[in-house]
Amino acid sequence: MTQTQNRPSIKTYGHLIGGEETVPQDAPTFQSRSSGNLSDVLAAFPEADRDTVRRACEVARAAFPRWKATPAPVRGEIIGNIGRAIAREKETLSRLLSREMGKTLKEARGDVQEAVDTCAFFQSEGRRLYGQTVPSEMPNKELKTYRRPLGVVGMVTAGNFPVAVPSWKIIPALLTGNTVVWKPSEDAPLTSYAFAKLLEEAGVPDGVLNVVFGGGKDAAGQFLVEMLDEKLVQKIAFTGSTEVGRWIGEVAGRNLTHPTLELGGKNPLVVMRDADLDNAVQGALWAAYGTGGQRCTSAGNIIVDAPVYGEFRDKLLAAMQNIRIGNPVEHEGVLYGPFINERFFRSWEAHYARGEEDGATLLYGRGRITPENKPEGFQGDPEAAFYGWPTLWEGVQPGMKLFQNEVFGPTVNLVKVDGFDEAIAAANAVDYGLSSAIYTNDRTWANRFQEEIEAGMTSINNSTTGAEAHMPFGGTKGSGNGTRESGMWVLDSYTYWHGVNDDVSGKLQLAQMDTEYAQPREAFSVGGLTPGAQEVEGV
Repeated sequence: MTQTQNRPSIKTYGHLIGGEETVPQDAPTFQSRSSGNLSDVLAAFPEADRDTVRRACEVARAAFPRWKATPAPVRGEIIGNIGRAIAREKETLSRLLSREMGKTLKEARGDVQEAVDTCAFFQSEGRRLYGQTVPSEMPNKELKTYRRPLGVVGMVTAGNFPVAVPSWKIIPALLTGNTVVWKPSEDAPLTSYAFAKLLEEAGVPDGVLNVVFGGGKDAAGQFLVEMLDEKLVQKIAFTGSTEVGRWIGEVAGRNLTHPTLELGGKNPLVVMRDADLDNAVQGALWAAYGTGGQRCTSAGNIIVDAPVYGEFRDKLLAAMQNIRIGNPVEHEGVLYGPFINERFFRSWEAHYARGEEDGATLLYGRGRITPENKPEGFQGDPEAAFYGWPTLWEGVQPGMKLFQNEVFGPTVNLVKVDGFDEAIAAANAVDYGLSSAIYTNDRTWANRFQEEIEAGMTSINNSTTGAEAHMPFGGTKGSGNGTRESGMWVLDSYTYWHGVNDDVSGKLQLAQMDTEYAQPREAFSVGGLTPGAQEVEGV
């Protein structure tokens, strides 16, 4: 029997539209490959064309009235079912996630647990979608407010958090009565398919959640955004690059809709002269190199106070010597694995030339890991995928491209400053504003940092990365448009406020015009109580 005959056949999975799995005839397909071993093909998926995306939106639109009318507590119970289904499959789903996109198993378990936690939070929100009753200035009249769903929400998500981030969007959108068309990342389609099937199992009705597979530009992702122009989608929720986010903002703007944009970051991690340096080194190592730096919250610039700069640099370099790298499916205990795809690797590889042009000093790192060029901590076959050296630059200044541009890979810059004022100025000297961190034991510096930093999220004596399901997640400036994922704050992204004026007086009452305002009486002078006493001037 030949090697080809020994190879198992590759299964093709279809789009999930209206409760049916469909593979359109003659549709081109793409393969899901393990990021840690590119010869490991997991499955094949069809590329959605514009007509397929349009049909998914039409199905979601048709399902919206029934889902909107489903009582919110009942929707909440379905969310609870989703959480229990994911928890049951947590280990298997985590291992699939790790195999497909290259994240360590520990991180993959955290990714999946984030979805479980999100469901736990929002299950009870089905009984707390509070409006308000407001006193009227007219008699026999009631004023009330309600949260209403928007309609069909189009979602486009990235591959670095293929379960957690979609759950941040899909779960609250469904809870509040919206229907969804989701275009997951082409880097993790099988994980996304499994996630969607667990939602189906939990009782999400046909047509309420629809999934279309494919690429972004000139493909399914772009087609889904452009459904705004056809009025088949009422909102777009997007996680990805700032460049694409700006384009989505333009499309949404001309349709008078407010997108959710969770974009890139060049996140500062500040180390002050009084910091616990060992703790700061551990936080910096994780923030810079965890997930191979392929997180929007990864540390981009480590800003170090001059009196401790040399000691911190030496400690960080020493810690970098011990970083273990490899395919996390085959090797336990690695800090990070491969690049998610070749595109990310090529973009990261190009930053070396920018660093040289800027005049920065390369302290550690040699580009792509190969059999002839690998750090001591690398394990496995470097030619099986795209792996990068942990990279560290110094002599980096705010005006440099290396300082300003998101790299999205295992790279970080050391930036030397003198005192808090220089540190906060450097931290804010980028066009991004997603996450931030400071290591200090001075509560005045900590308080000033959280007040003066231009970022959506801040950690004190902790890493730039990490999110809890009940806290708001999002950025400012080039990192987002003020919308937030997670927690109670995300409800504003998937609802609008409806004010109701209920007049039971039986006659027309005009606010401000027919209102019976209280009239003041004749002015009373306290000084008149003691005739002859000299009144205090100005009283």
